[in-house]
Order: sequence, then structure tokens, then C-alpha cells
Amino acid sequence: MSPVGAVSERSNSWARFPSRVVKFFRTGFSEGILILILLAFFIIFSLTSPSFLTLNNLSNLVRQVAIIGVVSIGMTIVIISAGIDLSVGSIVGFSNILVAVLMTHGVPIIPSILITFVASSALGVLNGVLIHDGRVPPFIATLGMMTAVRGLLMLISGARMVAGLPKDFLKFSQINILWMPSLFFVWLVVIALSVLMTTVTRFGRNVFALGSNPEAARLSGINIRATLYGVYAFSALTSAIAGILYTSRLANGIPTAGEGYELDAIAAAVVGGASLMGGEGTILGTVLGALIIATLRNGGDLLGIDPFILQIAIGVLIVAAVLIDQLSKRRNA
Repeated sequence: MSPVGAVSERSNSWARFPSRVVKFFRTGFSEGILILILLAFFIIFSLTSPSFLTLNNLSNLVRQVAIIGVVSIGMTIVIISAGIDLSVGSIVGFSNILVAVLMTHGVPIIPSILITFVASSALGVLNGVLIHDGRVPPFIATLGMMTAVRGLLMLISGARMVAGLPKDFLKFSQINILWMPSLFFVWLVVIALSVLMTTVTRFGRNVFALGSNPEAARLSGINIRATLYGVYAFSALTSAIAGILYTSRLANGIPTAGEGYELDAIAAAVVGGASLMGGEGTILGTVLGALIIATLRNGGDLLGIDPFILQIAIGVLIVAAVLIDQLSKRRNA
């Protein structure tokens, strides 16, 4: 490289430096606001309900949020890629039933879990095939998958609960480590791996590039097909993890498991700062979004607030998050 070229490259790098700093602090500021909102909810519910800060209630809160929190991380990756995955709730139910059926038919615990992971991930890849190769819009492709998989799990289970699971499998969700349920630590592992994936790996960079500008991503040499397959396979895999945790926690395969999870996962991602236009979002933001929604529900239940009012409040929270995102984009345009 010539000296002039080297100087030019350094100049361009320094020219981009301020925007990188602004982006970093903007993201940190957004997540700081979410932390303040979460702390505000904790203070309000602690002062208004003596049961809120008890170890038993906090343990229940963590168990509730860990399962949907895992699903929300997969949904965040999809949203960053400028897609949507409405099939996550059905895949949670599918994995719940499949792992239960396998274990009650004599398949050992570990092979049952691995088979469930593979089968669920294959459904995610199929979503990617429909979207990329079939040119089906993500909303329609995953809506069809949601309906088909829900019917499939009803067929597998005969629309009945699957009971009689191995005791060793059921014990997992009952284990506490440092006064925290084991489900929380599974969620932490998924969070840590997802943060590494989105910040360090080429796949993570490709997902952001795809969501920001698909045509520019294609022209820069990114394999769009492989990236989309990976995005939807990862979403399905996180749903399978959540489904298996759900099975261990409730000690049964339940045909209605996961119903409505797709909406909760989208809500957590959006409240956490993920843009439905793609290209923006963080794992930490989604974690905070899931905690905010779960805390609002938990505290509201303890105070005896009508669940329909809580649903309205969560809906308003989602719309407000999207509205703020849109207004911010218009100002920066």
C-alpha cells in the first residue's frame, strides 16, 4: 500500500471513530434507561407488596423469565436480521412434547434432548428455506410453520398430556445453585454464548449487515442463504432449549405449551431496543426487556391487579418502544 493510501485509510478510520463512539454511548444510554425502569419497578413493588422481595417470589420470578428469556434471545437475532419468527411458541410446544414422548418410550435423557435439538433446528432451517429460496415473506412463512407445527405436536401427543417422565430429568428444574434455580444458569449460558456470537463471530456481523442493508450485504460477499438458515435455526434451537426447560419444570409434556410465547418474545426484544426494521438490537437489551415485562406481571399479580389491565400496560409499553425507535430514526434521517 502506498503512503498516500495508508494515510487515506487512517483518515477514514478516524472519520468513522466519532460515529462509533456515539453508537456505543447511545446503546449504553438506552440500556441504562432500561435498568432504571427495572429498578423503579423493583422499588415500587417492594414498597407496595411485602411478598415481592422474598426469596420464594424472586425464585419464581427467575423461573418464569428464564424460559421466555431464552426464546427472546433467538427472536432478537431474527429481528436484527430484519425478519420475524412467529413459530417459536409452537416449536417450544413441539420440543416439549417430543422430548417427553421420547423419554416415555425408553430413549435415554441425553439422546432424547439431542434428537429434540436436531428436529427443532431442522424446522428452523425449513423456515430459512421458505424465506430465502421460496421468497415467502418471513411473517407468512413462520405463521404457516406455527400452525403446522402446532398441529404436528397435537398429532404426536394425541392432544393429551404426556406423563411419567424420568425422575432424574424432573430433578433438574428443582435444583438451586447459590439460592438461584438451575433454569437461571441455563439462561445465563445462552446469554453469554449469544453475546459472543453477536459481537465476536463473523456470523454475528453478517446478521447485523443483513438486517441493515440486504443488498449491500450481498454485494460485500456475505452468504445470504447460509446466514438466514443460521438465523432461523438458532431461533428454533433456543425455542427447543426453552421447551425442554418447560418440560422439566412442569413435569409433563403439555400440548398447549408455548402458546403466546412468540408475542412475549417479540415484546421483550422490542422493549429491549431491537428495531423491527432490522440491523439494531442487543442481547443485554432483550434480557432487560424480558425482566421488565416479567417483573411487571409478577408484581401486578401480587398486588391483585386485573391481568387484563397488565396486558394493556404491556401493550402500551411495546407501542411506546416502537414509537420511540421510529421517532429516533426520523430525527437521524
